Amino acid sequence: MAACAIRRGFLTTVSKYNRKHTHRILSIIEGSSGLEVKRPRLPCLACGLPNIQQTRFMSSRNRPEGKVLETVGVFEALKQHGKYETGQLFLHSVFGYRGIVLFPWHARIYDRDVIPPMSDSKPEPPGSHGSKEVKGKTHTYYQVLIDTRDCPHISQRSQTEAVTFLANHDDSRALYAIPGLDYVSHEDILPYNSTEQVPIQHELFERFLMFNPDKTTPAPPFSARDTLKAWQEKNHPWLELSDVHRETTENIRVTVIPFYMGMRDAQSSHVYWWRYCIRLENMGSEVVQLRERHWRIFSLSGTLETVRGRGVVGREPVLSKEQPAFQYSSHVSLQAPSGHMWGTFRIERTDGSHFDVRIPPFSLESNKDDKAPPAGYTF
Repeated sequence: MAACAIRRGFLTTVSKYNRKHTHRILSIIEGSSGLEVKRPRLPCLACGLPNIQQTRFMSSRNRPEGKVLETVGVFEALKQHGKYETGQLFLHSVFGYRGIVLFPWHARIYDRDVIPPMSDSKPEPPGSHGSKEVKGKTHTYYQVLIDTRDCPHISQRSQTEAVTFLANHDDSRALYAIPGLDYVSHEDILPYNSTEQVPIQHELFERFLMFNPDKTTPAPPFSARDTLKAWQEKNHPWLELSDVHRETTENIRVTVIPFYMGMRDAQSSHVYWWRYCIRLENMGSEVVQLRERHWRIFSLSGTLETVRGRGVVGREPVLSKEQPAFQYSSHVSLQAPSGHMWGTFRIERTDGSHFDVRIPPFSLESNKDDKAPPAGYTF
């Protein structure tokens, strides 16, 4: 396979990658006439038929100004079975950034687009829309580091700090973030290998991983340091990804991942904190824009709060075939150990008409040990 020139100017191309056919490994050959981008003739996993090879040329004259292509490695075959190991280099198939796998999480996906049998289902929370139960299916996600050089180019993310913690002092509302730490689904991993001993730039890379050329191929040549194992064990309750919720409305798929962050005392009461990560994906061909959000937040104490507002995290993202996804994280606190959230996003079409996209209901549970505060950067 040809060396893959997959760098800054190529991030947009990777973001356009067809997620339904992620087996199409991109090869880029640098030639005198420009860049030749080929998609090999590999069988389609969905239908078993060979794909038509596509070729596109991009000369240096057509390359966006200031964008530089650099060779970083060679793509590897996708893992259809099993999981990727610690130290696996990859490109994110949706957001295009370089990253490296730290360790896997086994989550339960509750997909409301799949009609389940009566058993092994998750019931609806009180007062939420709909009445169907949703079956949970085990799926692999990965804790990863993002290459900091790519962060400025991830336009369809509200931020690259995917993991936040409660601060260890009296201010119950104080949060701090670990930049460039993310959760990635197995199907979003495009694995590659590199001959560089430090292929990812991140302040935690050399604290967590070491180059080990003696590892047997095809295993990645990076091993976990004891600091990574200790950090994972100490922060497990605050990092753990357990439930993923998904629902599609009119070709707009919403995925929600909630995380419990811990409890703090505030004015003679307990305040429980969660963060939640939301991804919107346009599965169709029509260009749409998110205009409003409408949340319903139910607390075990019996309160029901309604939140309305323009956009999300100060943005009104456009979802198109070129930029089909947008992802952001936010936080919520309750004065009760559990609750539920659900709601809708108001989406606008190019002709000015609107429709509401359902946010799948999800639980806010505080089933972790609050006696051990998160360690964050402590090793």
